[in-house]
Amino acid sequence: MYARHFSLREAPFSITPDSAFFYPHEGAQGALNMLLVALRSGEGFLKIVGEVGCGKTVLCRQLLKTLQGECVTAYIPNPDMGPDDLLMALIHELDIEVAPPLGRHKVLNALRDCLLRHAAAGRRVIVCIDEAQAIPLRTVESLRLLSNLETEKRKLLQLVLLGQPELDEKLARPDIRQLLQRITFSEYLGPMPAQRVPAYLAHRLATAAASEATDIQVFELDAARAIADFSRGVPRLVNILAHKCLMLAYGENQHRVSLRHVRIAAADTPGVRAAPSWWRRWQQAWRDKRRATQHAVAKQVQHDGGGGWR
Repeated sequence: MYARHFSLREAPFSITPDSAFFYPHEGAQGALNMLLVALRSGEGFLKIVGEVGCGKTVLCRQLLKTLQGECVTAYIPNPDMGPDDLLMALIHELDIEVAPPLGRHKVLNALRDCLLRHAAAGRRVIVCIDEAQAIPLRTVESLRLLSNLETEKRKLLQLVLLGQPELDEKLARPDIRQLLQRITFSEYLGPMPAQRVPAYLAHRLATAAASEATDIQVFELDAARAIADFSRGVPRLVNILAHKCLMLAYGENQHRVSLRHVRIAAADTPGVRAAPSWWRRWQQAWRDKRRATQHAVAKQVQHDGGGGWR
């Protein structure tokens, strides 16, 4: 809708995860570095836990993009399935053909043979499981058994779990403690620091720009800081607020996003901080200034005799 108005080739603040828009703030880059180092070192089980909207899926896709050509990768976005279904999803992702009739033992043998072939060719096989907090308990044991696939020298399969904090609660259960013990590295992915939000906005605008020569400065600094405060640095909320602000500016034929646009967008967005401290201070200062102005005007009118305009 507003792409041409702001000299963009695509919407910069879509909430659909796209690794092209990956922004390496401290938390995201730290988590990515940990994953890359651990996977390249041959670690078998890794975990990333983060709050809703903090960029776990974008991080996962950036990881897979970085490893492309270096490893054989598989991505399972929705693991809410039984043990056999998860196994079938895995062999589908790894392009393993198994002739019917299918049985668990037959599928596991086909998977092991495939992994051994990759290992003999010097290729690591990495499986990323997103939304891992949704894995049923009966399926968790299958993951532990998959982590047993190894030679005397190396793991045949490396697993990365990405999920919400409920994943930690699930893994803390005594009946699946064996899986928790196999997780060698873990990282927490939280909101980005507030001071990074202006640069994040600029990064996404530059990525979506119609040309590299386009100099896009859309968000006034106060507006960018307001988005940081309202969103608490949660990337998904930042994107939602920024998208609404661009729509508002476009509707007014403006090319800059102001504090007023952010306030309107925040009032229309569930989940944002309702009244950040800086906004309350600003509103109070504005009210005080208005009262002072009204008082000064009243005194002037009284001084002039209350005659008003003549």
